Amino acid sequence: MVKKVRFGVVGTNKITDWLLAGAQEDERFELSAICSRTQERADEFAAKYGVKHTFTSVEEMASSDVVDAVYIATPNCTHAEIAITCMNHGKHVLCEKPMASNAYEVKQMIEAAKKNHVTLMEAMIATMNPNFMRVRDLLPKLGTIRRYFASYCQYSSRYDKFKEGIVLNAFNPALSNGAMMDIGVYTIYPLIALFGKPNAINAQGVILSSGTDGQGVVNLLYDGMNATALYSKIANSYLPTEIEGEDGNLIMDEIHTIRKVTYIPRPAAMSGRGPKAEPQDMSVLVNHDDYYYEVAEFINLIKQGKLESEVNSHAVSLATIEVIDEVRKQLGVVFPIEKKL
Repeated sequence: MVKKVRFGVVGTNKITDWLLAGAQEDERFELSAICSRTQERADEFAAKYGVKHTFTSVEEMASSDVVDAVYIATPNCTHAEIAITCMNHGKHVLCEKPMASNAYEVKQMIEAAKKNHVTLMEAMIATMNPNFMRVRDLLPKLGTIRRYFASYCQYSSRYDKFKEGIVLNAFNPALSNGAMMDIGVYTIYPLIALFGKPNAINAQGVILSSGTDGQGVVNLLYDGMNATALYSKIANSYLPTEIEGEDGNLIMDEIHTIRKVTYIPRPAAMSGRGPKAEPQDMSVLVNHDDYYYEVAEFINLIKQGKLESEVNSHAVSLATIEVIDEVRKQLGVVFPIEKKL
């Protein structure tokens, strides 16, 4: 009989529903407890999934014996406090992206994981996708890599409310939110996972009246390579992601959930008059829900007694939030929670 990992979830929203849909494809996963701000909401969510245990206090759930691990899907500004509380009680933590409000908090979370010898992983689906692994394995075919370009621009339905004067969570700096934190992170995290920290960062963006960024562009410099990331919650884009090498290119349909990977070898240099290079489909079949892969990785780590993933590692999470901190600094986005530091 498979020994299951008993999960408690903190946060009862659509992202939690999405994760649970994927998690239930792993026979080692068991949803054991729900924690929400109100008993009514906790009971409602628990009834939907047939869960017996409910809590309105993170401390009480973390100190209980009914969960082994906790998935956190609350506002960004609460991630660090909840995660550290859970880890101090010996619970493993899978925390929604971005890991926390800033690098200071992420460092505290990593220290807590090491001190308590528990697994801590950022729930970044983009880099757990089998086609991201395929991209990583194909990089040597490109020769010397010269450019990374990623775009994730998706008009938010919450922006309509914003234009009516109603500031919902997505555009509320008090919750450590905004376009970079919510959607831009998907363009930066894979970059860091593939190529590490950049040498220099330059960011420009559109700041909304609430004080958050609505969209932006980030240029990052590496040794011999440039990277550009476009992100937006106030306009759509249909541009793919591309990695350019001296020997060829890789094109990905969507950076956050890669379904198609195309390799195009460099054609012979004939002033543009030679034969066109034939694109080659290098994709692998994604036969599970997108969220299955991150949960499976997290459970693997717990079973193996590892504190971190090799892909969604502590170092990648920290470097990503450090880049985001610098982007926000250049754009002038400050979260109220940081004024307390």
